[in-house]
Amino acid sequence: MSGFSPELIEYLEGKISFEEFEKRREERKSRERKDGGNVLTEENAEDPDGPSTSGQCLIVAPESHSEVEEETSDGVSKSVHRVFASMMGENEEEEDEEEEEDEETLEQPTAGDVFALEMVLNRETKKMMKEKRPRSKLPRALRGLMGEANIRFARGEHEEAILMCMEIIRQAPLAYEPFSTLAMIYEDQGDMEKSLQFELIAAHLNPSDTEEWVRLAEMSLEQDNIKQAIFCYAKALKYDPTNVRYLWERSSLYEQLGEHKLAMDGYRRILNLLTPFDGDRFMHLARDMAKSYYEANDIAAAIEIMEEAFGKHQNLVSVEDVNIAAELYISNKQYDRALAVITDFSGIVLEKKEAEGESSVENKASEKVTCAIPEGVPIDITVKLMVCLVHLNILEPLNHLLTTLVEQNPEDMGDLYLDVAEAFLDVGEYNSALPLLSSLVCSERYNLAVVWLRHAECLKALGYIEQAAESYDKVVDLAPLHLDARISLSTLQQQLGRPEKALEALEPMYDPDTLAQDANAAQQELKLLLHRSTLLHSQGNMYGYVDSLLTMLAMLLKVAMNRAQVCLISSSKSGERHLYLIKVSRDKISDSDDQETTNCDAKAIFMVLTSVLPKDDWWNLLLKAIYALCDLARYKEAELLVDSSLEYYSFYDDRQKRKELEYFGLSAAILDKNFRKAYNYIRIMVMEHVSKPQLWNIFNQITMHSQDVRHHRFCLRLMLKNPENHALCVLNGHNAFVSGSFKHALGQYVQAFRNNPEEPLYSLCIGLTFIHMASQKYVLKRHALIVQGFSFLHRYLQLRGSCQESLYNLGRGLHQLGLVHLAIHYYQKALELPPLVLEGIEADQTDLRRDIAFNLSLIYQSSGNLRMARKLLYTHGAV
Repeated sequence: MSGFSPELIEYLEGKISFEEFEKRREERKSRERKDGGNVLTEENAEDPDGPSTSGQCLIVAPESHSEVEEETSDGVSKSVHRVFASMMGENEEEEDEEEEEDEETLEQPTAGDVFALEMVLNRETKKMMKEKRPRSKLPRALRGLMGEANIRFARGEHEEAILMCMEIIRQAPLAYEPFSTLAMIYEDQGDMEKSLQFELIAAHLNPSDTEEWVRLAEMSLEQDNIKQAIFCYAKALKYDPTNVRYLWERSSLYEQLGEHKLAMDGYRRILNLLTPFDGDRFMHLARDMAKSYYEANDIAAAIEIMEEAFGKHQNLVSVEDVNIAAELYISNKQYDRALAVITDFSGIVLEKKEAEGESSVENKASEKVTCAIPEGVPIDITVKLMVCLVHLNILEPLNHLLTTLVEQNPEDMGDLYLDVAEAFLDVGEYNSALPLLSSLVCSERYNLAVVWLRHAECLKALGYIEQAAESYDKVVDLAPLHLDARISLSTLQQQLGRPEKALEALEPMYDPDTLAQDANAAQQELKLLLHRSTLLHSQGNMYGYVDSLLTMLAMLLKVAMNRAQVCLISSSKSGERHLYLIKVSRDKISDSDDQETTNCDAKAIFMVLTSVLPKDDWWNLLLKAIYALCDLARYKEAELLVDSSLEYYSFYDDRQKRKELEYFGLSAAILDKNFRKAYNYIRIMVMEHVSKPQLWNIFNQITMHSQDVRHHRFCLRLMLKNPENHALCVLNGHNAFVSGSFKHALGQYVQAFRNNPEEPLYSLCIGLTFIHMASQKYVLKRHALIVQGFSFLHRYLQLRGSCQESLYNLGRGLHQLGLVHLAIHYYQKALELPPLVLEGIEADQTDLRRDIAFNLSLIYQSSGNLRMARKLLYTHGAV
């Protein structure tokens, strides 16, 4: 099949549909025309008298047919003559010996020969009689081979016939005859699918045969290929656009596929084609179209169809048509037009009567409307009339009409009761609606959730709170997933002073598995949880409030929590069952396949959740959850919630929100005493804001409590980038001092002292460093070190002033060197002074008397004065 076009090969192999095949073929033809040349096979098709272009690739028939046959003078091919001759028992000299023996044995023609003759003659007759039929694109040189293929088919020699047809297709791909013969061959073999394929190609090459397209559509439907059937009907309509039957069938198929718009477009074309004498058919079709439009929620189009039907065939309007039109107008809130249709076509008369003997202005105010309803008008029309009168505020005739309605059994006419009641509710006539709704809720057939809901709304509007709560409770029992009913019931129970029942009404509606897969369920649950969290917070139930917040955030942060290895569990460790955040190991997180499915579901749910609450409201919910967890001293969970939020890209990509989350994480880690994690937060912060002293104060607090030395190298590297930073200079000096590198510490302290010599802290640090160097075992010039140390300590005393702190530090230095008699002097002076008063710090935290008393007691103990040591401890060391 190397000579065939690619699209034909793919179609025959079943890789593409027939629609795609035709589309590709047309595209290829347009490209060839644009290039200015036609393929060789098309040139043959345009010149049917020309020879075959293949030259040597023609399949050789039996020996007697080695040369291409020509038509006789009467226009019938020689193959037909041979078939006829074989049936009559005549022998031809050109046939070989085997065929002669076969024909001699046939004294009478077989059924297959008769069929072959009839088939070939029928084809020849149709070709000559139908002059309007387009001329065949089969070259004359191949017509004999085509006839031979048909004869082989008639004789049951299918394989030879198929090979001949394939050769003809190769040489004349635009001729439909070989495709048609192949279709008949495969149909005879029972391969209906392949038969339909070739029939479609034949119809495509001979597209003006509408009946053939219709037959192919029916065959496609037998194989349940509705789209292909629609395509065939479209082809038939191209050549017979006014055929109502074709339009009807195609529109019906469109309806089966759910293509409502295309189906309605087809029905509209049918309406335009119907004559004025087809009024009944027009009304029936318009009625069905209006119903379809109504079901598709296209009220405007349904009204347009009914108005057109009423305008063209007023005398054929039935009660059903009036009912449909009135229903459409009422659904579209066009009550005046609905009233006009009812009064124009149902015989109902509305009259305005004026009171006698009054002025015109008074008459206008005292006009009364009467309604006359003839017998035989269905109750449905009467109810729609009542609905229109209620909405148009024409209330005078309603008393008589309501009497007529309530005479009907609500078990049978409950839907009509509900229509009138809803009309009264819409205009605020609750007193009129309540009796109708009460009748419905007491019935067996209409004891439904929607009726109870209307009943509850009516009672609530009238101020009957207790009864309204009972009705809403009934709605929740009948429809547990009705969100509005639950919220209204909770509100009423709260107003009645029943907080427990108010919370009970807002219990979760769905299980976690449903929430993870159903976006609509997640949307409803989120709205419920919002109301529940507000109610819990107003009641002061902080644990329940946190549970609601965590549930909502877990819906949004599901994927982010998986990445952060955080899980939300239910536990009763506090005595009551509540929700808690915990850290889980990686192996407990779902595998990759489940993760991908979860991510897809989470994306759909995320779209729904963000439609309920915008991004800023979600952010506020997150902040409320963090604050609430910290108020409950659940700092570890606050850390995990911050970790999960940082894995949520919508928050992380917002720089301001990311920074705020990092500060929350730092605070929670410090409160949880997780200083290692707090160091990871503060490390990044001081790198970005190296000149902020508040951050360095926090950094010192964290490193002081963490008992970790990994910050030493960090400070040194940062010092190389910021050599003029005083905080880093002093901090590196402290790190070196603690590590025992006193010379390096002294260098850092001196650098800070040169930059700010009036700072008492730097003099204190230098003095203490000299004293520690002098206290070492092997040191040169110990005296010089001690003198320098105390000179800086006295400078510190001058800059700081004589206070409890400065005297204590001076005494501590003397105590370290063993000069205890001098140390006692400064310790005693420090004990006599009050503690420093600093803003924002309690006095007990700055009071050094306990430390001073303890150091003095050590001196007295070492000298053997235990009584004095005990007295100091009892006086100043008691806690």
